[in-house]
Amino acid sequence: MMEKINKKHGKSYNQAAGIVKNENKVPLSVEDALKLVEKTKRVKFDETIELHVLLGVDGKQADQQVRGTVVLPNGTGKTQRVLVIAKGPKADEAVAAGADFVGADDMIAKITSGNWLGFDVCITTPDMMAQIGKIAKILGPKGLMPNPKSGTVTIDVAKAVKDAKGGKVEYRLDKNNIIHCILGKMSFGTEKLLQNYQTVIDAIIKAKPPTSKGTYLKSITIASTMGLGVRCLNS
Repeated sequence: MMEKINKKHGKSYNQAAGIVKNENKVPLSVEDALKLVEKTKRVKFDETIELHVLLGVDGKQADQQVRGTVVLPNGTGKTQRVLVIAKGPKADEAVAAGADFVGADDMIAKITSGNWLGFDVCITTPDMMAQIGKIAKILGPKGLMPNPKSGTVTIDVAKAVKDAKGGKVEYRLDKNNIIHCILGKMSFGTEKLLQNYQTVIDAIIKAKPPTSKGTYLKSITIASTMGLGVRCLNS
């Protein structure tokens, strides 16, 4: 992905685009890509660093889906608000583990009546899935629906809460066969971002479907929230 200078953009954008165009004529090492993203920073706040990976799979085929979770060794830099929908001892475990919101029918009613979505992760126990179905149309479009594959439908709610608070991220294909994933904050520095990057890439490679043929990692791009995409060498 080559960034183009565009008269419709402001001066700072075009300056950054010019630097990327000159220095990213060929894919860079991940370390150099991260340094270029930092070099072309245009805003004062601590931006999130994002990873975008185009895979050589056909996500329309059930046997070529790529999805999973991974705990970043250095976290995401974001405070995750965790909702746990559970009853009895499991609700108590969630509270002890540090969940921000814990409840059962009351939380479901709160979401249903007011479309309350004041949380980033929703965790539940298998026995509550029938009730969760009542709010699936609300949670689904926001990417908040609990799912066993992402570890958010589980008996071990304490571990799920700690993982979510400790830097767990989910990766999954979008309709264009691209995985988008957070790597952390720009303030982390190159070394910590590299560690997070390697953890995510290793997980994606490990999740390669057996039916996938040809080049698996077709392109890798790193970008900041408000920045420009920088192409990386495939791992």
